[in-house]
Amino acid sequence: MRVLVTGARGKVGRVAVAELMAAGHQVVSTDLGTPTYERSEPGVAPYVRADLTDAGAAFGLVRGMDAVLHCAAIPEPSQDIAHVVFGNNLLAAFNVIEACVRFGVGRLVNLSSETVPGMTFAERPFSPAYFPIDEDHPVLPQDPYALAKHFTEQLCDAAVRRSDLRCITIRPTWVQDSSSYARNLRPMIALARAGTPEPTVNGWSYIDAYDLAVALRLAVESSLPGHEVMYVCSPDSAGVADTLAALRAQYGDRVEYRAFARADASGTSAAKAERLLGWQPTRSWRDYLDEDGQPLQP
Repeated sequence: MRVLVTGARGKVGRVAVAELMAAGHQVVSTDLGTPTYERSEPGVAPYVRADLTDAGAAFGLVRGMDAVLHCAAIPEPSQDIAHVVFGNNLLAAFNVIEACVRFGVGRLVNLSSETVPGMTFAERPFSPAYFPIDEDHPVLPQDPYALAKHFTEQLCDAAVRRSDLRCITIRPTWVQDSSSYARNLRPMIALARAGTPEPTVNGWSYIDAYDLAVALRLAVESSLPGHEVMYVCSPDSAGVADTLAALRAQYGDRVEYRAFARADASGTSAAKAERLLGWQPTRSWRDYLDEDGQPLQP
């Protein structure tokens, strides 16, 4: 297929482009970074710089595509002004979705976020309703990032109601790649090892970027009808050996505890993605860090 990948220079976009190209798809990539005005390197996807908050840019890129993977967004709300996060993320998504509808694109894959239920960046903190978190969990966002992601999911609902577009929304947990595991997860693993796990709102969930890229490729290739929302996460927690016990120590009886697949399970469930996409994660933080959270020697 001819696939447009937005946000192609981000942590997720880069690996998604590589995964799609390895599977034989014709990829066009777009982001806000400056192009290289030289001869293209062999095996590198064509790149077009575009601001997707400009409807004309979105329409110009989406035209002629069989599928769109929309990864472009300011990736969290704490380091940009609130109205910039909300306005950029929602308007870019609206323009891309509208272009998909008007040009008859067959498949849109929308990269959403585990933050949609609202706990992660809440100004007035609140507890999850239950663990493991899944797609039926209540959605109560407060912050501009989660709100924009939630509204984008609703835009996907509206698009499939008024067109033949098929949508899949992927909500990844905290995305890690080979360059970020030590920085991001080492403190969590060290605290868990010491018997004092870091307080959590997602049950110490994370996802390897390369496993996520496979899920996104499967979503692009899927023929599922309508609009489906799916969490994608690694099956294990970030260093917690007994997830249920650690959650009980933090939350007591304030939340409901449901069945976990394993003792050290993630506090988020990817069962729906595994069932509907046939996705199976293959990587863990243990491929990069030792049991104390120290980087493995190459």
